[in-house]
Amino acid sequence: MFTSKFTGFQVKSRLRNVGAIALLLASSFALAQEGPPPAHGALMGGHELRFLSRYLSLTEAQKAQVKQLLDGERSAASPLMQQAHQSHLQMTQLVQSGNFDETKAQTIAVSLSQTDSQLMVEHAKVEAQIFQLLTPEQKTKMTQLTTEREQHFSEHMQRQQPNDQPQTPNN
Repeated sequence: MFTSKFTGFQVKSRLRNVGAIALLLASSFALAQEGPPPAHGALMGGHELRFLSRYLSLTEAQKAQVKQLLDGERSAASPLMQQAHQSHLQMTQLVQSGNFDETKAQTIAVSLSQTDSQLMVEHAKVEAQIFQLLTPEQKTKMTQLTTEREQHFSEHMQRQQPNDQPQTPNN
């Protein structure tokens, strides 16, 4: 039987961190693209991404640097995305095979978890590089926006908990 080494609070904290990373990368991705972002990079709708672009008032030089970082990240993430896709396909095939094997499912899940972890680190690395391109004022605005989104997400997650489960503190 598989047991998680993370508590509910740790999982929520990781999800908030992933959300913050996705928010910054998605907003930066929009700045670096001509036209609409590709489907795999579209974490939010185009109008939200344009809002973030205007909200931070990035200079042309910042936009060019962000584009360069994202191009590199895309190259690094592409094989990892393919691995994740293959793991999802393997799990789907196992589930639909009529002969479910929990050991095989666990192996696939561990592989997917490792790939997701690598993707998260790659995203975090690029997010940190992008964040360093921002002026102090832009950093403040981005931090405030991220904090507001994290708070909203925490509230949403609390509303999703069944009534019989204890509420965890916001952090």
